[in-house]
Amino acid sequence: MIYGITLILLSIIAVPSLLLAKKPNAEELLAKVAPYQGWIGLAFCFFGVWGIISSFLSLGLITTAPIWWGTLLAGSVVEAGLGFMLGFSLINSLVLGKSPSAQTKAAAIRERIAPKQGKLGILGIAVGIWMIVASFLFTV
Repeated sequence: MIYGITLILLSIIAVPSLLLAKKPNAEELLAKVAPYQGWIGLAFCFFGVWGIISSFLSLGLITTAPIWWGTLLAGSVVEAGLGFMLGFSLINSLVLGKSPSAQTKAAAIRERIAPKQGKLGILGIAVGIWMIVASFLFTV
């Protein structure tokens, strides 16, 4: 259940326009989170990749709880993707900080994936809600 709640919170950070349309005071909340967005994204990217690895290490759950295993894998994939998108600028500055040609290529990649961040954020909210529901339905 905690995994689903954190995925929903990460998705809300990734979809600020959706949140700003619903609450007028959300802009100042997002302004407080913005400086930490890269670190939050990097941490969630790490935990998402770890969740993907853990899912494949626990392949035995496919026979006993296939829906729960698929839910954990889907949540981890969405979490890793959102974390990468949110932490992209920090990853770019840490890894490619000294190479201008690599930074221009990274900026081009960022421009291609930026429009998908909102859609992935909405998917993350849906998967997070499903993870909470599934944690009650399919207890392992």
